[in-house]
Parts: sequence; structure tokens; C-alpha cells
Amino acid sequence: MDDHPLYSCNRCRSPIALRHNLLSKDFKARSGQAYMFSEVMNVVLGEKREQQLITGRFVVADVYCSNCKEVLGWKYLKSFNDSQRYKLGRFIIEKAKVLKEYS
Repeated sequence: MDDHPLYSCNRCRSPIALRHNLLSKDFKARSGQAYMFSEVMNVVLGEKREQQLITGRFVVADVYCSNCKEVLGWKYLKSFNDSQRYKLGRFIIEKAKVLKEYS
């Protein structure tokens, strides 16, 4: 069916996010283009750390596939810049780490 697109781990095909949770395709990550999602599934978070990113300083945690442990991106946990607080609780998933599939 074409009406329920989802994003799966590129390595093990575990479902990671649903299309309706995609907030933006306009982010950059280590490998290039990345997506911002409001919610993801089948992931685990790594240790919290402070990170200087293009848009400022944040506390983030790496996001790993819960099945194969591939690093998929990160979650924003704290912002040191008021204008960037909209990112808090959101997930950045690298485009190169996921496949768009249809359920």
C-alpha cells in the first residue's frame, strides 16, 4: 500500500518513524541531509552530552536503532539559545541511515 510511508533503519529495516511525524527535511547532520521527526520508534538513546552545532550549543543524546545499534542521529534535550527551543524533544535522523518504505 502507498498510503502509509514509514522510515526504516537502512541496516536492518527496523521501522524508525512514520511519515506523519516528519517535521522537516531541511536539516544537516554528519553525513549530509537529515530529517527532523517529532516521534520515532524502535530506538534507544545514548549518553547526554553538550554539543556545539551549526545553530548553537545544545545538550543532545545519540539515537541508536534498538535492533542493530546503528547510530541514526540525535535527540535535542536542552538548548542554550531561546530561539532554538522549538527543537527540544525532537529527533534528527540522518537521511543516509534510513529507507523510505511503504507498509
